[in-house]
Amino acid sequence: MKLIELHNVYKTYQLGEIEVPVLKGVSLTISQGEFVALMGTSGSGKTTLMNILGCLDRPTSGQYWLDGLDVTALTPDERAYLRNRKLGFVFQIFNLLPRTSALENVIVPLSYNGFDISDRQAHQRAQDLLERMGLSTRVDYEPSQLSGGQQQRVAIARALVNSPPVLLADEPTGNLDSQTSEEVLVLFQRLNAEGVTIILVTHDENVARHAGRIIRINDGVAETVELAAEPDAKDSYGPRAEKSQPHSHTSLPRLRWMLRTALNGLRRNILRAALTALGIIIGVAAVIAMMEIGRGSADAIQRTIASMGANNLIIFPGTASSGGVTFGMGAAMTLTPQDVEAILRECPAVKAAAPIVRARIQIVYGNRNWVPIYIFGTTPAFLDVREWPLEAGEPLTEQDVRNVSKVCLLGKRLVRELFGGEDPLNKEIRVNNIIFKVVGVLSSKGANMIGMDQDDILVAPWTTIRYRVTRSSLTNVNQSAKQTTSTSSTSEKVNTLNELYPSTQLSLYPARSTSQEANNPMPVRFANVDQIMVAAHSTQDIPRAIQQITQLLRERHRIRPGEPEDFNIRDMTEPSRALSSTATLMTKLLLAVALISLVVGGVGIMNIMLVSVTERTREIGLRLAVGARSRDILKQFLTEAVLLCFCGGIVGILFGRGASMVITTVFGWPTGISPLAILAAFAVSVTVGVTFGYYPAWKASRLDPINALRYE
Repeated sequence: MKLIELHNVYKTYQLGEIEVPVLKGVSLTISQGEFVALMGTSGSGKTTLMNILGCLDRPTSGQYWLDGLDVTALTPDERAYLRNRKLGFVFQIFNLLPRTSALENVIVPLSYNGFDISDRQAHQRAQDLLERMGLSTRVDYEPSQLSGGQQQRVAIARALVNSPPVLLADEPTGNLDSQTSEEVLVLFQRLNAEGVTIILVTHDENVARHAGRIIRINDGVAETVELAAEPDAKDSYGPRAEKSQPHSHTSLPRLRWMLRTALNGLRRNILRAALTALGIIIGVAAVIAMMEIGRGSADAIQRTIASMGANNLIIFPGTASSGGVTFGMGAAMTLTPQDVEAILRECPAVKAAAPIVRARIQIVYGNRNWVPIYIFGTTPAFLDVREWPLEAGEPLTEQDVRNVSKVCLLGKRLVRELFGGEDPLNKEIRVNNIIFKVVGVLSSKGANMIGMDQDDILVAPWTTIRYRVTRSSLTNVNQSAKQTTSTSSTSEKVNTLNELYPSTQLSLYPARSTSQEANNPMPVRFANVDQIMVAAHSTQDIPRAIQQITQLLRERHRIRPGEPEDFNIRDMTEPSRALSSTATLMTKLLLAVALISLVVGGVGIMNIMLVSVTERTREIGLRLAVGARSRDILKQFLTEAVLLCFCGGIVGILFGRGASMVITTVFGWPTGISPLAILAAFAVSVTVGVTFGYYPAWKASRLDPINALRYE
């Protein structure tokens, strides 16, 4: 039965502008089960003919049929399929993968055969073949630990692992001593006796005599066909083995073999792989560290913004007028403590709210005095609104507000000016000749957005400031109002039940002396506050909080549709937006710097992979020779690049986290863990592997198998 048939095959190589004919119309037939020797001198074309028979090369013209299939009409991938399923190669220089065990070398063709076999089955099949070759004790040895004859036997086992019907051997004894050569040739005879068709290329008459038929190639032409003498195989090498059986034809989980092949490729040069991954490790670590530093800085800035009132709203009373004079915003008495309670109760976007009664009065302690920027009468909720913790002492309580207690909290600037280095807790100070006890000290807050020192402040119950200290709202000390009202102070006027929001012109009670008012504060039915300070749950909730507060106060103040509000609401949107954009810009700049490191690492990977492709050209040729398709080579090198970036990404994440922790511990810089940054850095590292590894992988996949095998 004809297995191989060539008809008028020509092969011409193009060297620049020169055409070099090698085969000049070769026609021959090889039957199934034959042992044929292609014999000729160097340069006669026998190796070129074998490469065409092995589908490693294509004829310039002519026809080639393998098992009834026209090989000349096949695509490269279809020829790769034939090389894997029907052909086995034994090379003169062995072409074993370095730093790879004999067992793993034999398994290589199984990576591309499309059969579904487990790792255990693959290892068992390779081990059985090595045992047949007399290498049962050498399965874990690398090529450098094997003799030439042992390496050739490993190459033969590799050629047989897929049970091909044809075995091609190119000068298989050229690098062996005479005794080892004889053992290999006897082994070929034994394989031929088991039904394997063997085509052996040689220039040695003694080697050719082991074949059943000799085809002489002379100057590119098959001149004569001779029958070789029947060899004496009584002392043949090794015991006769059972004919190998083909394995079941089912689908192969390609991904498993592809990962395994890529890992083996990287493992063979661990140092190079580690240095290649170093660029990605540095890049990912830089991304993680920079993102966490940026996030920590942004969080710190956000906390600073929040402490400065970024999520705060300030509600001012409306305007008042008298005699044609408008006193400006805050002149009317339209806000009450009950408004604060209603806001907390009915506005879901509001986190906290506190009334504010302001004063500007000298404070005295011993022989020192100071006029602070802020004297705020408020409630305990003020500290929650401003997110202002205490450094020492205790906060105000609701009971202090109800009892009009003479207690206060001091800011750091006020403590420094009045007490120097003395502990202010439980000390007494005078505010407008009213004795206050210092129960707490506020933590340092620094300047606000307009440069005012926020630590220059005294905080006391609003009832105490309203009824004991000023005995009036800040509205009624408006100098313009004093010039247009009666000589009686409006601070001595109270409300009637008939007028909820009184004007500044009524006087129902006679004026009392200062000592009477200080010792016997007269409760009133209407208590106004200078402003209400509100904290939204977040800066994003500020518009919703403004809408809810506006609707609520219009209803409480009985303002009809179309009428202007008797209050004004101010927020910190613009300053907070400016600071937030600054923080965001800083984070983006840090990220851009870190991404540059990743790009540099990606260029390094591309460079090393290109070097690897050049260095491993013969390996690529070998893989193509045993049945790898172009896309298999592409996937292998691409997988290696992605694995490098994957491992580099993992290590880089660990280094980045460690670096941010060290920075926080040693330098005290704020950092914040960012799971999104970790995922993004990991995804980017894999993307870098794909992007920068694709070209080297594509270049490797485009190599011609015969040229790759000849590469020096």
